[in-house]
Amino acid sequence: MQSASIDDTLAQLEARGYFASRELATALFLALRMERPLFLEGEPGVGKTELAKAAAAMLGTTLLRLQCYEGLDTASALYEWDYPRQIMALRLAEAAGEKPRNDTLYRDEFLLKRPLLQALQLDPNNPAARRVLLIDEIDRADEPFEAFLLELLSDFQVSIPEYGTVRASTPPLVVITSNRTREVHDALKRRCLYQWLGYPDRARELAIVAARAPETSTELQHRAVAFVHQLRTMDLFKAPGIAETIDWCRALSALAVTELDPQSVQDTLGVLLKYQDDLAQLDAQRIAQTLALAE
Repeated sequence: MQSASIDDTLAQLEARGYFASRELATALFLALRMERPLFLEGEPGVGKTELAKAAAAMLGTTLLRLQCYEGLDTASALYEWDYPRQIMALRLAEAAGEKPRNDTLYRDEFLLKRPLLQALQLDPNNPAARRVLLIDEIDRADEPFEAFLLELLSDFQVSIPEYGTVRASTPPLVVITSNRTREVHDALKRRCLYQWLGYPDRARELAIVAARAPETSTELQHRAVAFVHQLRTMDLFKAPGIAETIDWCRALSALAVTELDPQSVQDTLGVLLKYQDDLAQLDAQRIAQTLALAE
């Protein structure tokens, strides 16, 4: 179901457990209304991928996800031909005395459709719904792959030499994410609406934690979020994201921790921080000081 307004977008996302800022909800609303891709950039763990999942749930469709990596090619992203079945069809044609033609080998039934091609076609489970395509961590892919995406992002179509041009009857919502490990080319960004996702303020992060880790007591949620916000003011190699805050609250609950103290924090610090240099910064004294500041 498409949103009628920005407020409606906010409400629909919140109903699905995603607490967006008004700026982000506006960007999503415009991406849907203007039929433009949405480019989300920000630190890992701030909710970029989760927005695409929430948008798919909001529109009543299955999320199509393309995870980018170095060396990603069209066979993994767009399509490839089912060669064994093509050879079988060719042999059957020859056995029947037929002359092989393109339509013998390059039929729809032999086309193995990957996420990019699937996104241009109707959802078989809900043909009335708009498809949602997540191109996740585009900064991990090679620059030639970015160039390959330009036709798709501009015209919502792709060209397959043996098959022809496949064009979307209803443009999908395309969400592209980047952790900014490298700069993405301007040509790709120009085709998208852009939104930077930073860490949420304390009130919004509390709402997220309450929705995603309800087994944790309200008091512990407040203390945990306040402690994480203090960590983010430090000179860390990788500050904890929202995902780490949620995991930490769940871990504390699993350990039956009812009140944060230096020992419980030190025991579970590996849930929040993923680098040894960052862990080394927080000895018992530093943890106690940070807890005091998070009061």
